[in-house]
Amino acid sequence: MAVFEGTFTQTEPLRFAVVIGRFNDLVTAKLVEGCQDCLKRHGVDPNPHGNQVDYVWVPGSFEVPIVARQLALSQRYDAIICLGAVIRGQTPHFDYVSSEVAKGIAAASFQTGVPVIFGILTVDTMQQALERAGIKANHGWEYAMNALEMASLMRKLRSNLTETYTLNPQPLPAAHGQESIINSQ
Repeated sequence: MAVFEGTFTQTEPLRFAVVIGRFNDLVTAKLVEGCQDCLKRHGVDPNPHGNQVDYVWVPGSFEVPIVARQLALSQRYDAIICLGAVIRGQTPHFDYVSSEVAKGIAAASFQTGVPVIFGILTVDTMQQALERAGIKANHGWEYAMNALEMASLMRKLRSNLTETYTLNPQPLPAAHGQESIINSQ
């Protein structure tokens, strides 16, 4: 039996896309900074004019999954990092947006075989969002670490697994209530 793990050291050939929801940009801009800091400290050039990271800004978190899926389908990236912030208000809007964004990001990854990292803060208050985007910790850093590890792991799997196994997943049976998200293309 073999053991496969991602590493954080062989990052030069890796390519990433970062999809950022502009809504709540006070928070999302800080998540981007944390993400860039992590990538840079691990040998990835986070410069948008470089050749390792592309940035795509969308209106809000709800628009993130469709763009992430399109980027993943291009097969140009080793991982996609999705950043956004959904803050609870006084209506059920938060629940709808949070749920669909989570399903959409997961579906993008499942349908394409490309790691699509869920970096959408879902919080009750702006204070909680700010704490997670830099006051206490910056989850943008963690999301970049997840992307680095998964990108490295997927490259290892592709180069080491035999032809009897493919990393291009077939459509999965949908969990209850997810039929429209997972099986729609």
